[in-house]
Amino acid sequence: QVQLVESGGGLVQAGGSLRLSCAASGSIFSRNDMGWYRQAPGKQRELVATITSGGSTNYADSVKGRFTISRDNAKNTVYLQMNSLKPEDTAVYYCNADVPLRLGLRTNYWGQGTQVTVSS
Repeated sequence: QVQLVESGGGLVQAGGSLRLSCAASGSIFSRNDMGWYRQAPGKQRELVATITSGGSTNYADSVKGRFTISRDNAKNTVYLQMNSLKPEDTAVYYCNADVPLRLGLRTNYWGQGTQVTVSS
């Protein structure tokens, strides 16, 4: 069973920065693809950024150039550095682990979420 614990959310003014962390346990972290998703009130959960086990990254167009996803396999942790925050970035941010299983199967785990609020 994989456990994901997010931290680092909070209230920040527009233009400010936050760094989210997600500590993982219960799997071989270095083999997981990891991601950050967010869900604003009344909206569907959406992808923010992902990073593969090999370090390849992918970003939503809305955050490109402002957010950076990274991972530290020695600490079993994935980060999301968020700069130039905008009020529309306000959401609950969730950490996701895409874990490889045997026989080519994969499964997903989610953290509990951390609130990010950007004031104008």
